[in-house]
Order: sequence, then structure tokens, then C-alpha cells
Amino acid sequence: MANELWRFSATELASKIAQREVSSREVVSDFLERIAAVGPAVNAVVETFPEATLAWADAADARQRSGESLGILHGVPFTIKTNIDQEGRATSEGVEKLKDLIAPSDAPPVEHMKRAGAIPLGRTNMPDFGLRVNTESSLYGATRNPFDATRTAGGSSGGEAAAIATGQSVLGLGNDLGGSLRNPAYCCGIASIKPSFGRVPTGNATAPFAPPIGGQLLSVQGVLGRTVADVRLGLEAVMGSHRMDPVCVDAPLVGPAYPKRIALVPEPSGGSTDPGVAEGVRAAGRALADAGYDVVEIEPPMLFEAYLNWSEHVMRDTALLRPVLDMFMGDGGKAFLDFSNVWDEPQTPESTLEMHRLRYTVGRAWSGFLTDYAAIVGPTWTQPPFPLGWDVESQENALAVAEMFRFVCPANLLGLPAASVPTGITNGLPVGAQIISRRLREDITLDIAADIERALGTFTPIDPR
Repeated sequence: MANELWRFSATELASKIAQREVSSREVVSDFLERIAAVGPAVNAVVETFPEATLAWADAADARQRSGESLGILHGVPFTIKTNIDQEGRATSEGVEKLKDLIAPSDAPPVEHMKRAGAIPLGRTNMPDFGLRVNTESSLYGATRNPFDATRTAGGSSGGEAAAIATGQSVLGLGNDLGGSLRNPAYCCGIASIKPSFGRVPTGNATAPFAPPIGGQLLSVQGVLGRTVADVRLGLEAVMGSHRMDPVCVDAPLVGPAYPKRIALVPEPSGGSTDPGVAEGVRAAGRALADAGYDVVEIEPPMLFEAYLNWSEHVMRDTALLRPVLDMFMGDGGKAFLDFSNVWDEPQTPESTLEMHRLRYTVGRAWSGFLTDYAAIVGPTWTQPPFPLGWDVESQENALAVAEMFRFVCPANLLGLPAASVPTGITNGLPVGAQIISRRLREDITLDIAADIERALGTFTPIDPR
């Protein structure tokens, strides 16, 4: 059985280790062997440290034998995106010039995962500074989609998603400014959650300065997994306040009963939607109707304004940081920023005030809408995963990519939780649904995602194709 342990979920592995059916050393050894076997075909895990990982596993097994209390992920391996600090490892952000930037301490999510008993297994690929939804790094190269090696794995946490989908990892840490946890989960046929603003702590000791206001408001840390139950378990491990994060709070994961009413958005306005993608969302709607939900096809209010406002926040921040970014980024990352940033109006005190006023107005409208509906269920991307490199071949392509991930942006703008769950395979590639709910109600998004998964199944792990 040892050479099949990578097939089990994190929840199953935690149970097997707790029941002493397998040891942590057996589990992490099997994952290290899986990385060696299929890693080159995907290029998802870009660094491993087998000696340290096995030593941590041995220590975990020793603690268990001594009768110490065990965390909820005791002995279970996990992987870490390369823009998250891990003590003694480089926080490279995917760029050559930072490959020797060694973190002096763990970022809060890594610290919390270790506190839950989990064991670091490796570091995963990302595009330069995470500013692209296609994982092509100027330092590590491209991560390939496990379902089709010619296609993108999404981004920016594409290495995490591809590693989990191919059995090289079972849980992963990533982050999300514009879908970077949900985009690759969709592309690779796995699950993920972008938590609410303030739910999961953030903070890198390697960061040279605090993020600009858009980064502070829109970006969060989160978890990717093969199943919804794994994502929930990972979220329970990483959530909660931390000394490095001035806004993260301790709040219960489960809240009061909610209305069993779903707003279904198979084809969101603002651009086109592939019929196969729309059908994947409708399949989720049918599954929820069968589970007892009242499913209504209706769009949330001020959707175009939400897209526009998110874009302005991100583009304003990027413009401020561009001189620094240009010193480090590769040509692909620069090209995507050049092509996709079409915001050419000068920033003024008045425009900044209006930008924040509009964010508040959209948030108030969505707050009312999410009082009537438990969640909004729609696509993550509105098109299938595109070919590697396609996003930087022209400005037309870059803008088409921005259009296809438009429906992830409102959750970032408003600090709302959003889960991604696969709903099937269409033309050889995954399709899925995104579930958005009210702030600090990740339990709603995960409950609904679990109901979809229960009806439609899971689609990984797979061998790379």
C-alpha cells in the first residue's frame, strides 16, 4: 500500500496516521517518490528538501509514540507557494534575482500548518510576482496542465494546483489577489478557497515594504486541496489571528443557519462564456436543486462596476510598483502587464476618493443581495484553460484572458469568501463552479461546494497527460 498513499486525501491520511495504520515517514516518502516520478512532466514542485522532510516525519512519529496530543493534520505533508516565507528557504517570487532571498522565519500560514502537525514537503511554481494567471516563471519555467501539457495550469498558484492534481502533494498554501487560488483549481480540476479578508493571517519577514492599499484590501492567503473536505481541514489549520497581521481576527468557522437559496450565474455579463463552462455551472445548479436548494438564475447587482473597480485598484497599485517590478520581472511578466493595463487616466485625489467610494457602494449592494441568497454560484473562468504562452502573444489575447477571469474579481474587491470546485471534464479539460458568500461565512461556501462534489464527484489525482 505504501506506493499508493499519494492517492488518498489529506483527511484520509490524517486519519490513517492517527490510527497508526501508516507512519508519517511512510506517507512523506511516498509523496517524495511521486514527485520524482511525475514531477518533470508537470514542473509544479520546484524545490524539495527530502532530508529535512523525512526528519520532520520521524519526529512526528516519535511524538505520536510518546503519547503527545496531535494536531488535526499530524504527519500530513503539504506544499508551499514560492512567495510564502518558509524558514531557511528562498522566497523567490518566481524570479531569478530573488532565488537567494532566504526567509528567516515562517509566514503565518506555514507556522499555523506546522502547529496543526503538517509537514513541509516542497515549494511550488508561480509566475513572476504572481502578476499573471498563467504559471510561467522566468526562474523556473512553465508549469503544465495535468490534463493537457500544452495548456496553462492557471495562476498564480498554478504549481500548487498541478502538484495536487497529479498526486505530488495533498494540500497546498497559496494566495489570491485576482483568483490566484481559484484560477488554478479550476484549470487543474481540484478544490480551493479564497477566504474572507481578515480570516487567514499574512506577512512575510522577507517583504521589503508593506503592500500598497490595493494589495492590503484585495489579497488573502488560502488553501488548495483535492477535495472540499481537505480544503475545509486546511482552512481550519491556517485561520486565526497572528502577531504579524494587524487585521486578521479569531472568528468561528460556522455561523447561524442560512437561507437555502442560490443565485446561479452560468453566463455572467461583461463578456462571453464558453457553452461547456456554462453547462458546468448549470450542472452544479441541478445538483444543488436536488439537494434541496431553491436555485434562481439571477445576477448580483453592480457586476460591471465590481469588475471596473477591482481593475482600477490593481492597475493603480501596479503602476506605482512598476519601476521596481521592471528591475526583477522576466519578459513574459512584463508583456502581460503592458498588454493588460489599459488604465491610462491619471490618478488624482478625486479619482482615488471615487475609487474607494464605488467599492463601498458595490459592497453595500452585494451585502443586501447576500442577505436574500445564501451564495452566488457561477464560473471561475468563463473559458477553458488556454495554451501556454497564449496570454502574452498579443494585447488582444491578454485582454481576452482578463475577460475570462472577470467573475473571480468581485470576491477580492469585497473581501468575500469564494470556493472553487470541479463539476466535470469537457473536451478533456476540467470545468467547475465558484461559490461566493457573505464575509466570514466560509462554512456556507464549503457546505455548498461539498454538496456539488457529493453529486458530481472528484476528478484527481491523475497521471500527467
